[in-house]
Amino acid sequence: MQREQAIVVGAGPIGLACAISAKRRGVNALVVDSGAVCQSIVRYPIGMTFFTTPERLEIGDHPLVSSGAKATREEALKYYRGVARTEGLRIETHTRLLGAERQDDEIRCRIEQRNGERTICCERLVLATGYFDHPKPVGVPGEDAPHVSHYFDEAHKSFGQDVVVIGGRNSACEAALDLFRAGARVTLIYRGTEFPKGVKYWLRPDIENRIKADEIRAHMGAEILRIEPNAVTFRDANGQQGAVAADRVYALTGFRPDFDLFRGMGIELDRETGVPTLDSETLETNVPGIHMVGSTMTGWNTSDVFIENGRYDGEKVFGDSKSRENAKELYRQAIRYYGE
Repeated sequence: MQREQAIVVGAGPIGLACAISAKRRGVNALVVDSGAVCQSIVRYPIGMTFFTTPERLEIGDHPLVSSGAKATREEALKYYRGVARTEGLRIETHTRLLGAERQDDEIRCRIEQRNGERTICCERLVLATGYFDHPKPVGVPGEDAPHVSHYFDEAHKSFGQDVVVIGGRNSACEAALDLFRAGARVTLIYRGTEFPKGVKYWLRPDIENRIKADEIRAHMGAEILRIEPNAVTFRDANGQQGAVAADRVYALTGFRPDFDLFRGMGIELDRETGVPTLDSETLETNVPGIHMVGSTMTGWNTSDVFIENGRYDGEKVFGDSKSRENAKELYRQAIRYYGE
């Protein structure tokens, strides 16, 4: 049976950073991911530009060079591939973790690849799975129809079409604006009566002005009832039922970690928040040898951790007390910056 010192589940920026922290301490971790390297970034809209500046996306002290002030989706993907190659990280993509359990002094991990399942044993398991694989369902009939997506790809394909965007946070606002400017007829439906405070400062006036000008139609305080082949039916804030034409539907309602996977390993999760029981110093769960990093440890509040601060978590898992203190200070700096 294959045995490893450590397995990192998730080949996103935080998972790769964890593997670098491990390798620099003599632990050549195996990284597995159910998709491609940085699958979450792969799912970002084509041509998207990051909110933050390049140096705050860097891992392993490798500089990220971008053509503009901020990196694009494509530049980030190229960068993280390059870091993985330069560091010589061992990565198995399209490899899904099905479950893990502690047996005596090791952890047995069941993984699935295209050619079947196998078991790998390790001394330490680091869960950096993020949340992008698990959209929060709207929970209505028709949600699984082919013309409905929980991921926004690009606006060009919707030129001249009726498009409904479900949601009212950053991703929904950005998608609605991109679709409008690409020539789609856009309707935004959001359960909130106003946009949340977390909407980016440059997006809010833009989306509000487009709505005021009736260039984007909006139904605030509305509840989706069902999605049909050519329409979305909803109940508005006054309790009246209505329907809007829909050739395409983007249900951009957010994402969540894989709570079922975690519970199956015996990890204790808070019933209300979904936050796991963790040692704040080492990020080790109640199951010895299993650690959680990045947004996996925030429960439902996935926006609390992002690349800018989660990239230091590997130092807490694999480092010494000095490394952990330094990681905590860098984390605090990232929070202050992001809050600004």
